[in-house]
Formats: sequence, C-alpha cells, structure tokens
Amino acid sequence: MHTVAVLAFDGISPFHLSVPTLVFGRIGAGRNNGDPGGPYEVEVCAEHPGTLRTPAGFDIQVRHGLEIFETADTIVIPSWISGTGISPELHAALHRAHARGARVAGLCLGAWAVAASGLADGRELTTHWSSADALARAYPAVRVRADTLWSDLGDVITSAGVAAALDCCLHLVRHDLGSRAATDLARALVTAPHRSGSQAQYIPVAVPDAADDDPIERAMLWARTHLGDAIDLDGWAAVALMSRRTFTRHFRERTGTSPQQWLLLQRADRARLLLETTADTVDRIATDTGFGTAVSLRHHFHRILGTSPAAHRALFRREDRVG
Repeated sequence: MHTVAVLAFDGISPFHLSVPTLVFGRIGAGRNNGDPGGPYEVEVCAEHPGTLRTPAGFDIQVRHGLEIFETADTIVIPSWISGTGISPELHAALHRAHARGARVAGLCLGAWAVAASGLADGRELTTHWSSADALARAYPAVRVRADTLWSDLGDVITSAGVAAALDCCLHLVRHDLGSRAATDLARALVTAPHRSGSQAQYIPVAVPDAADDDPIERAMLWARTHLGDAIDLDGWAAVALMSRRTFTRHFRERTGTSPQQWLLLQRADRARLLLETTADTVDRIATDTGFGTAVSLRHHFHRILGTSPAAHRALFRREDRVG
C-alpha cells in the first residue's frame, strides 16, 4: 500500500485539493466498483486540523495533522498562497519525510511551498506561468520553469496548474503502476492519457473547432498509426498537405515541441505499453515502434524514461500477473 498525504490549508481551492484525491483515491479505492485493496491510500491533512475555509462558499473538515507525513510515501501540496513561505513546523516535517525517502509533489502554486522548503535548491521546478517570475525572484537558488507542464526529479515533482496537475498525477500513476493503469484511469476521468512534461504550458494557437479540418491533428493521428514505419519529415508533412518548413512551424506552434521529438515520445510510450502488456522481445518491440534496433530502443528509452526496457518490464511483470 502506497500512502499519499495531501496537504490542505485554510483558504485552499476545492478544485486543487480534489485533483490528487480524485486521481490517487480512485485508484486506491480499487479498480472494480470501489472494491477495497487498491495500491494507494489517500489521507488529507493540514498543519492545523479542523475546519478550513475555501473560496467556494463552503468549509471542509480535516482530521489529520502533519503526523501523517511520518509514514507517507508521497506528499502532495496541491496549491499554496502565492508569495508566502512555510512555517518552521512544515519545513521540518517535509525534510524529515524527504530524508526517509518520501517523494514531494507541488502542484501549481504548491511549488511555492516546495521552493520555500529548500528541497529544490540548486535544481529546477515548474509552476504556473503567471507565478513563475515572482517565484524565481523570491527563491533565486531554484531554477523556475514556466515552459513545461511538469517536471520530475525523482524525489521532487512539480507542475503547472489546473489540467497540468492532472497530467502530473497521472504521470505518477504511470510511474508507479504502468501505462495500462494510467490509461484506464484517464479514460474513466475523460482526460488525455498522457501529456509529456516537456510540453509547453501555453500554446498561443487555439485548437481548431473541427478536428477533422485540422491538418496537424490529421498528421498526428496518421503518425500514431504508423509508428512502426520509417517516418521521414517530408512524407509526414505531405500528409498535412504542407511543405516541410511550414509543417515544422505549425507543429511546434500547436504542440510546443518539434515533430521529431514528439514522434520519439510517442514511440517510447508505445514501447512502454508493449513491455508492460506483451511478452514480445525487445527486438520485436523496437521494430514495431519504429526504433529499428534494440540498441536504439534502449538508448531512447533510457534517455526519455530514465530506465532500461528490461528493468521497466521486470518492474511491472508482477502487476500484470495480479491484474
């Protein structure tokens, strides 16, 4: 059982609080009709338990205090008050938990609390783009990113706001339980199963009303169905009825990344799913996902996901057996 402690505070937005409790709580309640025995146990706590006000016109009641941090595997700070630090008590509790191996996640403005803790000093974190400059000025020891959806340092995870917080929590589920569990959960939540943390927070081009008339969306769908093929940029651009240069520019405007990098992420994600759900050899998966060779697959898989295909398969083999 993986225990998730979610930190609430007086004035917290119910929406921000609901993101981690919904994602981990839905998995933790069991996969089938709320049956017990899921992999996560979620507890909401507060530095000062009791009645907490919200800006939504209702109060919430929190029973647990910071003692929950002592046994939590993951601590989530789903929001914070911009421009404020943390108390010595919260600082000490976070450091004790982190020192024994708990991972700390700051979602949206929760990055303020993470920065104030010092756990990200000399490292980078992500926060909502509107707060990034102020956070960087307040904590110059931290490199603040406003151009990514989320960042995962292993022990410290931070994200931008609102939908990006969902993406970040789904990323943690994917890390813990595999692609299949994360995809099933995303389907239940009616949200995208995976958005890379490197994707831009704000893309200045609106998504077209009619997806069928969007050449970039058409090209992306085509690529996803041809991952095992050799996809050259000129041929891919032709699917969108564009020149290579125009296609590359519109693709970056739409996704915040280059076509080649997006394609690598799609192939790595497909390889991850095949490793978790099939007994295919690494060579076969490399061919089916367009990496060509096992050497190429191992190189890109490790660069993108930080582990080897064999290690990833071994990690989720037990989950597949019990699933």
